[in-house]
Amino acid sequence: MSEARGTLLRLTLMGGQARAFLCDTTGMAQAAREIHGASNVCTAALGRMISAAAMLGAQLKGEDERVTATIRGGGPAGTLTAVAGADGAVKVALEEPRVELPLRADGKLDVGGALGRDGRLSVMRALPGAAPYVGQVNLVSGEVAEDFAMYYTASEQTPSLCALGVLVGQEVRASGGLLVQAMPGCTEELLGHLEARAELYGAISSALCDMDVHALVEAYFRGLEPQVVGESSLRLSCDCDRARIERVLISLGAQQLGEMIEQDGGAEVCCHFCRRRYAFTAEELRALLERAASA
Repeated sequence: MSEARGTLLRLTLMGGQARAFLCDTTGMAQAAREIHGASNVCTAALGRMISAAAMLGAQLKGEDERVTATIRGGGPAGTLTAVAGADGAVKVALEEPRVELPLRADGKLDVGGALGRDGRLSVMRALPGAAPYVGQVNLVSGEVAEDFAMYYTASEQTPSLCALGVLVGQEVRASGGLLVQAMPGCTEELLGHLEARAELYGAISSALCDMDVHALVEAYFRGLEPQVVGESSLRLSCDCDRARIERVLISLGAQQLGEMIEQDGGAEVCCHFCRRRYAFTAEELRALLERAASA
C-alpha cells in the first residue's frame, strides 16, 4: 500500500493549562476511500477514525507502542477499526464500506446511522512487555467525535473537546481533527473560551479547505496563547506481510488448516486494512502445519 501523508501539530494553550492536537488527514482519507471502495458516508467514517486514531497515537511514548480503536455500534456499515503508532502510522478498516444512506435532515452525511449508536467505543493500548490496557465507553451518537470526547472524559478522566470532519464529494476535499484537553489547574475562564468556540471547531473540514493546520492555530486559538510544541508527519500505512499472515493461519489450528487443504486446495487471505491478498497453495499450508506441530 502506497503511503498517503498527513500532518499533526501538538500545542499548549495559556501556558500549559490545556493541550491540543490538530491534524490534517485529507490525503489519508482519500487513500482509504480508494483502498476500500468506500461510499461517501463510509469515507466520512473512515476519515474521522483516521484523525481520531492519529491523535491517540500522538499521545504514545515509545516507538513500538500501538493503540487500537474500535467502534461497534450495530449499524449496517459494521465494525470500524483503526490502529495507530507513535511513529505516525495509521491503518483503518470498515466491515461494509460501500453502505449508502440518505443524508440526515440537516443535509449532512449520516455517519451515526451507518455505524450505529447502540454499542461501544473501545480503545486498547499495547505497551511492549506489559498487558494491554483497554478502556470502553458506550457510544454517544456514533458520529465518532462525540464518542471519543466521552472516552477521554469518562475512561481517562480528562475533560476533552473533540472535533472531527471530512468533506467529501467526488473525492475527499478535506479531512482533519482537533482534540483539546484540560490539564490540571486549567481555569474556568479558559474552559469558557473553549466551549464558546466549540461550534467553530466543529466545522474543521470546511476550515481546512481554506487554510492549513498552521493557519488554523491562529484562527482557532487567537487570544489563548497557543504555542506549537511539536509537529509530526502522519501516514496511512499497513504493516501486514506474508510472515504475519502465516502466523495468523497457524493460529487457526490444525483442524481448520486441514480443511483448507482438503476442501479448498489452498487459501487466499485478504488484509482488512489494505486489501492486499496473499495466496497459499496446499503444499504451503502443509508446511505451515508442520511448523505448527514442531513449535
